[in-house]
Parts: sequence; C-alpha cells; structure tokens
Amino acid sequence: MYTRTANGGAVGMLGTFSTVVRAENFTALWKGISPSMHRCIPSIGVYFASVHFLKSSIGKTDGTVSPLQALTIGASARSFAASSFLPFTVVKTRFESGRFHYKTVFQGLRSIWTSEGGKGLFSGLWATLARDAPFSALYLLFYTQSKQAVMRMTGEQQLPSSYNFPCGVVAGVLASVTTQPADVVKTRMQLQPQAYPSVVSTIAVVVRNNGLRGLLVGLAPRATRRTLMAAFTWAFYEEIVRIIDKGLQSY
Repeated sequence: MYTRTANGGAVGMLGTFSTVVRAENFTALWKGISPSMHRCIPSIGVYFASVHFLKSSIGKTDGTVSPLQALTIGASARSFAASSFLPFTVVKTRFESGRFHYKTVFQGLRSIWTSEGGKGLFSGLWATLARDAPFSALYLLFYTQSKQAVMRMTGEQQLPSSYNFPCGVVAGVLASVTTQPADVVKTRMQLQPQAYPSVVSTIAVVVRNNGLRGLLVGLAPRATRRTLMAAFTWAFYEEIVRIIDKGLQSY
C-alpha cells in the first residue's frame, strides 16, 4: 500500500487499501513479497553483521555507544547493506506498484537490465541512501538513547528483554517521520525514472503539485511497517546476542 500511496495514488492508508482490494483482489496486498524476501533476509544479515563489527571496533568496552557513534554505525551499516541489495529493492517497488507485470524476481531483474541497463537496476540509489542511512542512523540513536533513559529511570544495569521492543517502537516512529520525504522521492524515482531523473527535480515536482504535504504522503503505512519490522528485528538481535554472550561466559 505504501508504494502506491507515495507515488500519488489514493489518499491515505485506508483509501489505498480499499482501492487495491476493489480494483484487483485481496491477495494484491501481498504483491512484492518475493522480491522483499530476496532483499530483506540477506540484507538484514549483512546489516547486523556490519553493526556488530562496527560496535566492536569503535564502541565502548561495555557494549554501549555514544550518540555520535550510534549515528555513524547506523548510517555506515545501512549504506553498505542498502547499496548491495538495491536491484531487489527496485524490483520490489515495481512489483508493488501494479504497473509492471514481472512473473518472477529474476525475470524482473533481466527485464530492467535489458531495457534500462545497470542504471535502471540502481535507480534511486542516492534517494535510497538519503532515506535509509539517516533512518538507520536516527533509529540506532533513538533506540540506544531510549534504552539508556529507561536504565537511568529504573536503576537497572541491563534491561530485561521485554524493554527492547517498546524502545524499538519509539525509535522507529521518530526515525520514520524524519526520513519520510526522502522515501517519497525514492519511490517516485524508482517507478518513473524518466519523469523523475534526479532528487532535486523530484522534490520540485512533488512540492509544485502537492505542496510540502506531498513529501509526507504514505507516512502511516511506512511508519507502521518500518517501525514494527525494525523493532522486531532489533529485539530478536539483542536476544540472540544476549544468549550467545551468556553461553560464552558459561565456558
């Protein structure tokens, strides 16, 4: 739903939901799930491996990070992961738009490569980095600061696992609102690269046609999706790290 809303479709999440179900069918709400799986699963692995490496390299000995370190780690890890899997993001976005009729992920990749070349597979790269790097940087900043604030309030040296998810939700909402304009720009550039050739021209067209409010179109579905996904994955990651560290200490 978010892709169609951000591209200037039906206004609002419920309006987009109704339009998609009425015009196609209920299963159309799951369009793009295959390229999403091809992108998300390995991308999340690369992202958390990068985060863990960077935290071990520049973080404090107790595992905490400063605000500046959180921003640096989040942005660097996400930039690497997002750049590596951008072709799958392009296919996912086109699958979800309903304008392209690729039968498989790899048929979509071949079609884009044949008709648009490498430029098509990496369309929206700078807009993607402008969205993903700040999102992950701000998410990690808000997440670590939320946890540290809770620890100060409770007096706990280490928070129980049940606190990770709520802290992740707070961080996800704040990061989503901040980076929404970049996501709108990225979506338009990937769906219509000829009409939206650059970040600056895309912003100009959106503002001219829809005003500044146009840069926040699709905030509700994106914030919901990104917040829950990030909160769940970070809670899972934290728990896995805790279990591994506990196991290593027992030897």
